[in-house]
Amino acid sequence: MSDTNPAHRPPVVVCVDGSEHGPRVLEWALRTAEGTGSPLVVAHVRSEELRLGTARVQSPGPAPELPDTVLNGVAAGMERRGPRVPVRYASLDGSVTDALAAVARGARLLVTGSRGRGGFASLLLGSTSRTLAASAPCPLVVVPHEARTAVPEDGRGAGRVLLGLHPEETPDEVPAFAFEEARHRGVPLEAVTAFRLPPPQGALLAVPSPALQVPPPLPLANDAEELLREAEREQEERLRPFAARWPDVELRPVVVPGDAAGRLVEGSRDAGLVVVGRHHRHHFGSLLVGSVAHAVLHEAHCPVAVVPPVPAG
Repeated sequence: MSDTNPAHRPPVVVCVDGSEHGPRVLEWALRTAEGTGSPLVVAHVRSEELRLGTARVQSPGPAPELPDTVLNGVAAGMERRGPRVPVRYASLDGSVTDALAAVARGARLLVTGSRGRGGFASLLLGSTSRTLAASAPCPLVVVPHEARTAVPEDGRGAGRVLLGLHPEETPDEVPAFAFEEARHRGVPLEAVTAFRLPPPQGALLAVPSPALQVPPPLPLANDAEELLREAEREQEERLRPFAARWPDVELRPVVVPGDAAGRLVEGSRDAGLVVVGRHHRHHFGSLLVGSVAHAVLHEAHCPVAVVPPVPAG
């Protein structure tokens, strides 16, 4: 029997920083926690100035810590609102990314803004979100700044979950997360697989060798339809077990030639969430964000979830 007590479920952890964008990030995290019945952890990494101020106050002897005004303000607003799930507050010290990664261990989600307090308006993605996208121990959701957010149009599919799927490379954790999110939201799941067409024959022809004056052999004729059918077959096979596990989720498979990141960014204009995987590993062993995830994080108009693979071994 599953435990229905929200306090015992993995929490949604949200990072607040006192920025103008903070209430938008907090609202998204709270709605998600309430929709999934998960507890909410509101985390704030105290600034270096506040930590130094506390140290100076305590240096002559024991003294109460200086109040965390950011968390206190959030708690007051939460009390007025009356959330439907348990809420806990965590005032953290140390490196922002390390502290958030530690508090998010075992969490359902870690939610941050696309750029934090003091970020330049021209920056599409702040350093904290960029680092956590490659290192967070749980799925990371980055909520874009209001200036980058499109207003979803009403209609069939508005608010849907968009999944970027490479049939051979995307780990199971990514489609499983996307299906689960679509189920909780009661929206369709659109799975997007993009493939590249080979260049036309004319682009591959080289100049004949001056010495032999013999043209190189012609490449085989392109067969876009065959490539499309093969990509559709691979996608269907990859998604079949997930569709069977979540039969109540309306699945919309999409296979298109072209750029996956561009298709996901364009679709994000009226989507509720874009889901991508974090599965590229540098030859030194450190995890990196793949090119599609990197582009979508910088350009998407709706929140983006970056799902890590289960650690090897």
